[in-house]
Amino acid sequence: MNSDKSDCNVSSQGISFFERYLTVWVALCIVGGIALGKVAPGIALKLDSMAIYVNDAPVISIPIAVCLFFMMYPIMVKIDFGEVLKAGKAVRPVSLTLFINWAIKPFTMYAIASFFLGTLFLTFIGPEAVDYVKMPFGADLAVGAEYGSGKVVLVDGVKMLEVPLWRSYLAGCILLGIAPCTAMVLVWGFLAKGNDGHTLVMVAVNSLAMLVLYGVLGGFLLGVGKLPVPWQALLLSIGVYVALPLVAGYFSRKWLMATKGEVWFQEKFLHVLTPVTITALLVTLILLFSFKGETILNNPMTILWIAIPLFIQTVVIFALGYLLSKVMGLTYENAAPTAMIGASNHFEVAIATATMLYGLSSGAALATVVGVLIEVPLMLALVRFCLRTQAWFPRETNSETHEPEIKSSISE
Repeated sequence: MNSDKSDCNVSSQGISFFERYLTVWVALCIVGGIALGKVAPGIALKLDSMAIYVNDAPVISIPIAVCLFFMMYPIMVKIDFGEVLKAGKAVRPVSLTLFINWAIKPFTMYAIASFFLGTLFLTFIGPEAVDYVKMPFGADLAVGAEYGSGKVVLVDGVKMLEVPLWRSYLAGCILLGIAPCTAMVLVWGFLAKGNDGHTLVMVAVNSLAMLVLYGVLGGFLLGVGKLPVPWQALLLSIGVYVALPLVAGYFSRKWLMATKGEVWFQEKFLHVLTPVTITALLVTLILLFSFKGETILNNPMTILWIAIPLFIQTVVIFALGYLLSKVMGLTYENAAPTAMIGASNHFEVAIATATMLYGLSSGAALATVVGVLIEVPLMLALVRFCLRTQAWFPRETNSETHEPEIKSSISE
């Protein structure tokens, strides 16, 4: 990718107001969603009933599918895939990033989440607590049949799988762990004074890798965790929430740049799209929490039980990426974004997949939303850590310094 002028223009002024206070907007959406579920439960139920059904089981919620497409499209349309070919010029940082994202991170997430949710916090979550998730896409199982750790039951006349609640939370954590960030990481890398070119290339590489590895690793780890593995729905979710916006982004980018020119595309079109992803995310969260509000009100500590393993996973992966970058002799400009990309998650894809696989009201969907809650403040803290430890690494001879500006934006 070129240095995506739009992102650089936004980042040159520091993280935008909308993005800087993302945690605040998320919190407000949680409150709004819970209030909606209490005051007007019929509205959320009506929206969720607008779905595509297979064998009497809801497979795709149409309102959520629309929201999630607009969550993903602005990310994909920014990617110049021609620049992926230039990744070979930085073999070591690219290889390290891919290694951490796909060979290490999914498995540490599974191990950490399993230990905390399935052992340490199981008493607090409730060993007997259950969750009701969607039936596997395309499966026609009889009531009472077992599938993974789930059992087919009827809920309001619809076949659902009854699974242990902690395993449902584990599923959401797994889906976060196999989704490397391809959006906000552009901001984190810039604020940490990293190599924007490396960050942008990795956005493209991870987007392509996700098309293949997300389904493979997701299916494997969900199966290891004795969770239902609806392979058809997993593949469909990749097609709907990754492949479709990726293809739409590629062709619309190509067409717009050919008809309107690169300057218009970078300075006008992308500027309009900047808040679209987060807006679509926030609308989705309102719907999510309109269903999960009762669970949270009955057990508000649920958020904490999920947040702790996610927090530890993020710090562990960041530390590993930063340490291996030091061992490999990478410059600071490559080390910072390498650690940031591994540490952050593509929560849009995780939320989309959890919603499609297990349902809007599932514990898995709730766990992916908790990932959004801790992402922004934690990643900003890691940016500060990077800025304070620049001296640990060699520097690029042609690196430009804009530290005062960055420090100012972070401190706001």
